[in-house]
Amino acid sequence: MHHTAFVFDAYGTLFDVHAAVRRHAGAIGPEGQLLSEIWRAKQLEYSWVRSLMGAYSDFWQLTEQALDFAFRKVPSADRGLRQDLLDAYWHLDCYPEVPAVLQALKAAGARLAILSNGSPAMLEAAVRSAALDQVVDDIFSVDAVRRFKTDPQVYDMVTTGWRLYPHAISFQSSNRWDVAGATRFGFRTVWINRTNQPDEYRDLQPGLILPSLSGLLTDERS
Repeated sequence: MHHTAFVFDAYGTLFDVHAAVRRHAGAIGPEGQLLSEIWRAKQLEYSWVRSLMGAYSDFWQLTEQALDFAFRKVPSADRGLRQDLLDAYWHLDCYPEVPAVLQALKAAGARLAILSNGSPAMLEAAVRSAALDQVVDDIFSVDAVRRFKTDPQVYDMVTTGWRLYPHAISFQSSNRWDVAGATRFGFRTVWINRTNQPDEYRDLQPGLILPSLSGLLTDERS
């Protein structure tokens, strides 16, 4: 089936979540990668815990709290860089293939959206910074439903907003847990496995596994 509706996760799929730390790697020191990994892991953990508790706090607040925790876990990292890292998170690099892939899909007549845990302001800044604002038709933020992925209400924003059945939408994410949630909801899912991670959630298999978004173009032509 050829799809004309493509929805992309933002962080880790379009935008490199480790770009902020990498930009200041020299100042942070040898444990920069560890700091970045803890920051990302806690950011996600906080989103899941808050969803389960029914105690929503927007993603930017969780991002700040996660970085503070990461600094406490990695005391060698200079806490004076906190604001620089937070500022950098608003302008994350997108992965190299992203602009060309989205432009090609758009040129072929596809409808494109982002569906993300990010707050509206974070997502608008990232999209503008990466010059993707001309190709992305809609940005769906969980802020509208005050639940984080993988709550079905999050994925339902797209089907309701676009008036499409789930199977008509191709959903791309680098996060395996997100792919599991979207598969359960009924989307046609594509796991962008950038770092060759082992599979999990084997009862909720993606429709396709790709090492980058570039494979979408081949898949749609086949």
